[in-house]
Amino acid sequence: MQATKLYVGNLVFSVTSKDLEELFSQHGTVKEAKIIQGKGFAFVEMSSQLEAERAKAALDNSEFKGLNLKVQSAKPPKKQSSRRGFRR
Repeated sequence: MQATKLYVGNLVFSVTSKDLEELFSQHGTVKEAKIIQGKGFAFVEMSSQLEAERAKAALDNSEFKGLNLKVQSAKPPKKQSSRRGFRR
């Protein structure tokens, strides 16, 4: 179920997975924290939907290392279109 995975945006590039684990663990058990290198965002998976909601409510728009975090429920990846059209 995707409800336990959170998108975390507006990160400074020096943030590590360990930093996110420490921050989010204040609101529950972190199963995984994965930084997307060079993009300024990450995905954090919590152990339950309740913990994910609690972390989202507490951390969205909160200051972390000089920037305000954007924390939302992660959306499933978009499927690639099988249509191959020509560009004009």
